[in-house]
Amino acid sequence: MNIQKIIDRRKLDEKMPGLPWYVQQFMDYKLPDLSPSTLLEYVRDYEAFFSWLRSEGLSTGETNAQVTLEELETLHMDSITGFRLFLSTKREGSNSRITISRKLSSLRSLFHYLSQIAEDENFYPLLKRNIMAKVEIKRIHKPKDTAAKLKGKILEEEELLEFIGYIYEGYGQDLADNKQALYSYEINKERDACIASLILNSGLRVSEIVNLNLDDLDINNKLLYVYRKGNNDETFKTPVYFREQSKDDLVLYLSLRHTRYRAPKKEKALFVTRPNGSTEGKRMTKRAIQAMIIKYAKRFGKPYLTVHKLRHSFATDYYLQNDIYKTKEQLGHASTETTEVYAHLTDKTMSQAIERRVETLTDSAD
Repeated sequence: MNIQKIIDRRKLDEKMPGLPWYVQQFMDYKLPDLSPSTLLEYVRDYEAFFSWLRSEGLSTGETNAQVTLEELETLHMDSITGFRLFLSTKREGSNSRITISRKLSSLRSLFHYLSQIAEDENFYPLLKRNIMAKVEIKRIHKPKDTAAKLKGKILEEEELLEFIGYIYEGYGQDLADNKQALYSYEINKERDACIASLILNSGLRVSEIVNLNLDDLDINNKLLYVYRKGNNDETFKTPVYFREQSKDDLVLYLSLRHTRYRAPKKEKALFVTRPNGSTEGKRMTKRAIQAMIIKYAKRFGKPYLTVHKLRHSFATDYYLQNDIYKTKEQLGHASTETTEVYAHLTDKTMSQAIERRVETLTDSAD
């Protein structure tokens, strides 16, 4: 099992006692088919729902674990509408339409299991009435809409190289008057640039970057072996190619990895960090990598740029030179429908390139 799944499985086990027994039964039913990471998201959605039920007086349970099946059976459509409204307007960060749709889908899965699959000792369904069967969840995540939202929020063409170069040098120049921040930057700039370069030249997900070990790297053949999302075979790692530029960045980082971070031999992680006060390096976390990219992106003038948008940036660039099927395979998508986002993005990119070409020719003629 990869590192992130191990962490999420531990978190999942920690949360189970705080949920009703029937949710724990549902988790046991789903565990062979879904990853601990996915189930952990389900559990968080259920925690939010049960807490809301209690706060609205729709459950008399003093804790989430005490919400009963009978209370779920007597919910009205007004209750579900109220929960949806709560998700979209709550003060501490409202949810997007896509997030709300996902949370409602999580509830539908639980209610379906309780009403159609799980049985009591007399072979009757655990849930006699399924209110969630009446809830229509519209498909929101359309490729064309996603492409429109990404407009101006990814790196295009020469910006890919410029961003990596900025991490190597430009950021340090901007920090010239901040000695403390400059000291940390000088230690980590080669590693940080290498991570950005690897995503921009392979399209790896942040979880895949975190899980990389030293022996997953075949630098001569420009290959990485990664646990891909959706693959439930814990023993299989998918070979993923990276482009030539990352080879140089990896060689530079690896030459500094031991001396800079003092990672012990037992630490197999490719990308490591040495926290303040620690004598040994350890594997970087997903949150640390996400925060690192955001830090550089803001100074670079791309405040909306995130780790996942680096992946989008690679995919858009890659799709311009390859077909949808090669792009799907490189990114590890389950279907080409997801990959269609880049068809819409590249249509925009190509039209802009044509306009720039026309402007160049016009200027030359003048």
